[in-house]
Amino acid sequence: MTRPAPWDDAPPTGDRVPQHGRPAPWRARGRAAALAVSAVLCLGAGSAVAVSVGDDAPPEAAPATPAADDARAAAPRPTPSPTPSCTPAPVEQQAAAVLVVGLPGVTRADDPLAVEVTGLGVGGVFLAEGNVASADQVSALTQGLRSRSARPLLVTTDEESGRVALVREIVGPGPSPRRMAARETPEQVRARAAATGERLAEIGVDVDLAPVLDLDDGPWAGVIGDRSFSADPERAARYGLAFAAGLDDAGVVPTVKHFPGHGRSTVDSHTRSSVVDATLEHLTATDLLPFQRAVDAGAPVVMLNHLQYAALDPDLPASLSPRAYALLRDMGFEGVAITDSVGMGAVNLRWDFPEAAVRAVGAGADAVLATDGAQAVRMRDALVEAVRSGRLPSERLAEAAARVTALAGGDPVAMSCREVALPAFAPPDPAPSPTVTPAAP
Repeated sequence: MTRPAPWDDAPPTGDRVPQHGRPAPWRARGRAAALAVSAVLCLGAGSAVAVSVGDDAPPEAAPATPAADDARAAAPRPTPSPTPSCTPAPVEQQAAAVLVVGLPGVTRADDPLAVEVTGLGVGGVFLAEGNVASADQVSALTQGLRSRSARPLLVTTDEESGRVALVREIVGPGPSPRRMAARETPEQVRARAAATGERLAEIGVDVDLAPVLDLDDGPWAGVIGDRSFSADPERAARYGLAFAAGLDDAGVVPTVKHFPGHGRSTVDSHTRSSVVDATLEHLTATDLLPFQRAVDAGAPVVMLNHLQYAALDPDLPASLSPRAYALLRDMGFEGVAITDSVGMGAVNLRWDFPEAAVRAVGAGADAVLATDGAQAVRMRDALVEAVRSGRLPSERLAEAAARVTALAGGDPVAMSCREVALPAFAPPDPAPSPTVTPAAP
């Protein structure tokens, strides 16, 4: 099921640039034009000047003949340079658009922090337990945030079921993913996730940072533990995609995580970093397989973790690693790549929020998650300065902003003069496995 863009019917805002087609590419000149004595250069709109090529003095013109006149008439005319037909949003707006930030303790849209981040034009907000008092209150909060925002706004949360369920008070308690896979069929998991998605959609949440595709069969309370559907790659993929499909059925965007797989580490990246020593070949056959299945199914969003991988960038967390993002794109992913929160210790003990944002986008992230929205202005400013100094290519920021804008249902061309086609999520129908033990009646 393809999620309808929530802002398709919204009127354009005052600072939004109308959509135009992209400029036509330069056309190659013919051999005759390349050998001509003079060339015509377009200067601005319609101005031209003849430029001599070769000797300082032009050769004496040959007398005109009827044959020469006919040849000149038949020769192809030089193609004029295109006039730019699209003006992107200012770099400040593009920089804000890639940020997804939390609102600690905020329960009303007129809270000063909420007013600040929506005025800044962030791409999205993240709702945690401190933002939740009741369904009516969260609905009023999300509606108010969107009404204050001058751009389409993603509202995200983290509702995996089990022990990571930040809006449990509204959607109700649920079993852990490990227990789901042990007691339910994929169809039942899909139906369960759809019911969760319906409740999320009712309160204005349109992106869930779930499901987990990591492999783990260790202690249930481990870093991943029972958040994992299975240690078997195929089983984890089948159940994870069933959960993602259920969210999609309800119109909520699923986010598969934590690429390239967090299950091998027993270290909590909320507190410190850890290195995964597995070879790329081993990762491909195990941890990466569920993510490949998700990419093949058109997963719209993938979250990268903060572990370090010896096979990629051993000194950089995956969320800041150019090689990790290159690996994800090489697998065929065309959606939005988002970091885990850059406030977690594995990142924040080495780089502050602004520096982490610049490094993440430069490495290939489209969206940078930070659960502390008070850092949003500093992060935005750091991205702007990085572009202006040449440290961060403007094309990379434009690409990231375009993808996040498209995910939110906005106009990526108006944001970045780039057309973006995000993948259409089409997971396979979940078929029960012979090894599944159905839930007891």
